[in-house]
Amino acid sequence: MHGTVDGFSYGLVTPVVACLMACLGGALGLHCTTRALLVAGSWRPGWLALASAATGSGIWTAHFVAMIGFTVEETPVHYDRTATYTSLAAAVAMVGVGIFIVGYRGATGSALFTGGTITGLGIATMHYLGMVAMRLNGTLEYDTLTVAASVVIGVVAATTALWAAGQGRGPLWTVGASLVMGLAVSGMHYTGMAAVSVHLHGTGGTSVAGESPAALLGPMLAGPLSFLLLAGAVVLLGHRTAAGGPARIPAERKPGVPAGEHVFHTARRPLSRSRRVPARAPRRGPARERFRTPQNR
Repeated sequence: MHGTVDGFSYGLVTPVVACLMACLGGALGLHCTTRALLVAGSWRPGWLALASAATGSGIWTAHFVAMIGFTVEETPVHYDRTATYTSLAAAVAMVGVGIFIVGYRGATGSALFTGGTITGLGIATMHYLGMVAMRLNGTLEYDTLTVAASVVIGVVAATTALWAAGQGRGPLWTVGASLVMGLAVSGMHYTGMAAVSVHLHGTGGTSVAGESPAALLGPMLAGPLSFLLLAGAVVLLGHRTAAGGPARIPAERKPGVPAGEHVFHTARRPLSRSRRVPARAPRRGPARERFRTPQNR
């Protein structure tokens, strides 16, 4: 017997809020990644780590906000807390690997392909680990082609977001890219949910282990609050490092640096070489005097 699945039991409230959470996490992650491409030394891994945590947490929060609206008419749906937070750790870790690849190798074709693929697989892993955390009086079954389509959407969304972060074209560009990413993540989620069907084990009334979605709502709401606080801190730090950060290292060691900085560094090198020429001139002094002796005679 198959259960009656409803992914929009609260109407458009959960999809809209979930999309906003994905956009918020994506905006913070993209901003941090862009800043990481403009600095180096001890700053770069810090920015990339913050980008990984923000993006992974945003996607995870969006998933479980959307899952609040997921119900099965014939059985209650609960969640295992340990498996739920394992999906969060997997999201941050795998998304972080992809972001660090692009952060250190630049927005090149190979880096975007590798980093985008790993990040997209991290999004899909988080989604389906979150589904594993579900506890209900039945078994989840998946349509293979629809699951594959959801994974492809996740990979494309992640690659596009990392490419946008490498462009560094200003706040409006980041906002637009984060909006596209949020819509793509939501599309990936609901595509994956469209692949789900529930095979019930029996009639209703059987107790289900785990916690209800309402019991996990508190930790989920802590995520958006943290994003707002982190966003304010990132904006402040971004203004402080924008002026002095990029000048501390050579331009050629930083992927994603605007072309103007390369011109600045290459213009200084001929001056430094010309200054070293007078220091070498006295070494040829004795040879010059030997050639002057016949002329004096």
